[in-house]
Amino acid sequence: MSPNAAGRHPVSRSVAAGLPLAVLAALTAAVPASADSGDQPRVVRTATLGDIPLGAFSNALLPGTVADDRGVDLGGIGSDLYPTGRKGEFWTVTDRGPNGQIKVDGTKRRTFPVPGFDPAIVRIRVDGDAVKVVSATPITTSSGKPVTGLSNQASRDEAPYSYDASTPLAFDPNGLDTEGIVRAGDGTFWLVDEYGPSLVHVSARGKVLERYVPEGLNLTGADYPVVEALPSILLNRKVNRGFEGLALLPCGDLVIAVQSPLSLPDAASGNSSRTTRLFRFSPKREAVTAEYAYRFDPVEVVDPGEDDTSELKISSVVAVGRDRLLVQERTDRTARLHVVRLDRRADILGGPWDDATTSPALEQLADPAAAGVPVLSKRLLVDLGTVAGVPGKIEGVARVDHDTLAVINDNDFGMTDGTGAFDAQGRLVDSGVETRVVYVRLPNGI
Repeated sequence: MSPNAAGRHPVSRSVAAGLPLAVLAALTAAVPASADSGDQPRVVRTATLGDIPLGAFSNALLPGTVADDRGVDLGGIGSDLYPTGRKGEFWTVTDRGPNGQIKVDGTKRRTFPVPGFDPAIVRIRVDGDAVKVVSATPITTSSGKPVTGLSNQASRDEAPYSYDASTPLAFDPNGLDTEGIVRAGDGTFWLVDEYGPSLVHVSARGKVLERYVPEGLNLTGADYPVVEALPSILLNRKVNRGFEGLALLPCGDLVIAVQSPLSLPDAASGNSSRTTRLFRFSPKREAVTAEYAYRFDPVEVVDPGEDDTSELKISSVVAVGRDRLLVQERTDRTARLHVVRLDRRADILGGPWDDATTSPALEQLADPAAAGVPVLSKRLLVDLGTVAGVPGKIEGVARVDHDTLAVINDNDFGMTDGTGAFDAQGRLVDSGVETRVVYVRLPNGI
């Protein structure tokens, strides 16, 4: 990421059918593979995304959407990773775009330095030590307008502000904070979003076909179909911690992970809880068909030295069989992957734990299994925190083959929080964190 983007030269791009083709690429030095012995997980390949001006990238997709990128480069594509079926190629998705927090009069404000940015599906290729952008698809409304990444509802979401937190921005009911991605057999995409939280069905060309949201959300004014098909208990999602992980099972069903425990009965209870939820969704029935309680390991086990349980998150789930998943538990510094089997006997859908008045709530139980709640069993596959060369804030995981995983980090577009994120001219002071795809070899397979 370059902090001196104000003087960059325009980037020429070829655009066909709304997609900029493989001209968005850069080479950087590779991180050498680990010298660990063959019986330990080790990094066998690292590739880095080079500097691509965000304004040029966005305007090649939807001309005129970004007037000033404030020196920000393309980033945030590490929200997820899904194989395209071609060797070394993956589908990724950006999140809502560059954003940060600045405290004003003791209250944190959510900033959107590039409010015109439109989330995009980005196809990448690992080519030597470089990550190359092969193509990109903007996510649009029914009428072809950008969905944007702006907050949806004043009653539920953080109010959006300008880059310096001085000027309020308008809420946008079309806005999506996209995270997980999978591609269905018919060529359409499924995404998950943190705002609703919601499950979003997108055409091969990026048009939102349906957005499935919790019952009772009452999202109005969107320029695409909004369907209240998810359990209302999800209305209690923690702010900025909705859906992140998404997996496509061989049968075509989807598994969705809530990033953090729900705020039941209140925020304090959610912050101290280690129990989050997975949901199974049938695209054929357009309905949730199962729900599971998932139990995090203690935060100090996931991230030695961390003592704040609210730092625990799930950002990725990957199908590795008919009813088996890899579930990632992480903090911003490290991540661990567990093998989990979806046991029909563990289904809690429609029971007392989906009633917000149940007391104590599922999230309040110190030991749900001891209280009679079926909890998904799990087995640790790999602790990425012990593997040299794996970056922090891993959000995307993909299976490359029987022995290898690909992981990608979310670099937050080079953003940091606080007033120092931008200089006096309003240009980004880049964090220096790059987007990297890392291949990890597992000696005992997956």
